[in-house]
Amino acid sequence: MHVPLLSSHPAAIDEYKPQDATTNPSLILAAAKMPAYQQLLDQAIKYGIAKGGTEDEQVANTMDKLFVSFGLEILKKVPGRVSTEVDARLSFDKDEMVAKALRLIALYEEAGIGKERVLIKLSSTWEGIQAGKELEEKHGVHCNMTLLFSFAQAVACAEANVTLISPFVGRILDWYKESTGRKSYEPHEDPGVLSVTKIYNYYKKFGYSTVVMGASFRNTGQVKALAGCDLLTISPGLLAELSQDHSTVTEMLNAEKAKASDLERIHLDEKDFRWEHNEDRMAVEKLSDGIRKFAADAIKLETMIKEKMLGVKNGQ
Repeated sequence: MHVPLLSSHPAAIDEYKPQDATTNPSLILAAAKMPAYQQLLDQAIKYGIAKGGTEDEQVANTMDKLFVSFGLEILKKVPGRVSTEVDARLSFDKDEMVAKALRLIALYEEAGIGKERVLIKLSSTWEGIQAGKELEEKHGVHCNMTLLFSFAQAVACAEANVTLISPFVGRILDWYKESTGRKSYEPHEDPGVLSVTKIYNYYKKFGYSTVVMGASFRNTGQVKALAGCDLLTISPGLLAELSQDHSTVTEMLNAEKAKASDLERIHLDEKDFRWEHNEDRMAVEKLSDGIRKFAADAIKLETMIKEKMLGVKNGQ
């Protein structure tokens, strides 16, 4: 089974040798606490201080440098691309998302890494999708749209012609289990699997170039149920389970079957997008929840940086 994308647990990259890898604020926060990566944090803090400006500006520069530093470490280990996430607190400000993305790309280029090896991760709000459109069209920056839960989000991303989307399988399942009280779903009826299947079929039927990368899996059954999807991003724990599973995997998704689906093409302007997305309670709640959680982890990381920065300035 081909599983080319791996969430960023740096040590696991050596073991599973994925094609590409991705990070997010929660993963960076966890890694920044590990002794093995203190050097990256220390170097980023020195960089932030050297850039000068207010404390907030120094912290922001440190954060950018740290995110890119982890990306650079990953790129030493994978032959493909790394996804680096724009601060979730910018999720409703298109221009600020574009500016932050270009700043991250500039840091990669300063380190000798071209933008073709980087995917900028953006929240799939209307503003985030339009930021992705601008980055792709005007700057040649490839984007990975994350926190994607609704069909409306997927359609808008395709119309924006972004490089890649990461629809969240497991978080959709989480919501349905919590909302219905149902303890389990078989893969063929799993709401997350059904969501990604519909998106994949829609994209292939109507010839969109945007890549579908299933993400946020809770079990191997979900992974197998989406076999044939363009890409999958799978945690080290599930990769370990799959490596021990020697059963035959059947291709569940393919472009030919997709073309035979009964889906109809739709167009969404901003007001249509907001209405259609709003009609999906699960997607509204999970998008908001995801933004809040990523923002909270960014704040925790900033607090850690401020404390360490104070120690450096005091000569500790």
